Amino acid sequence: MTRKKPEYEIGSGNVFADLGLKDADELLTRAKLGHTVRMILEKRGLKQKEISELLKINQSEVSKLMNGKYHLFSEGRLFGFLNKLDQKVTVQISPRQKDDNPQEVVLA
Repeated sequence: MTRKKPEYEIGSGNVFADLGLKDADELLTRAKLGHTVRMILEKRGLKQKEISELLKINQSEVSKLMNGKYHLFSEGRLFGFLNKLDQKVTVQISPRQKDDNPQEVVLA
């Protein structure tokens, strides 16, 4: 029996762009920032009430954040959450090279 090789396509590095979503760059940025916030909170072992008090958001927003609904939060709010978690956020602006993406989020 001859096995057919699976077909696949190499992604762009942005799943949202690969899906053809309109705001793909913003969605990827929010996903990376939100995921970082969530990982910090999980590492600290905080309960939802503690997260609510720390980030100064209501419990339903904590639930959305912890369930990965990062698209519901602006980049500014996510930056604010990182600040409240004692994280340094640096924005660097530089000329774009020919094949570069217009936006890039690098997590250190």
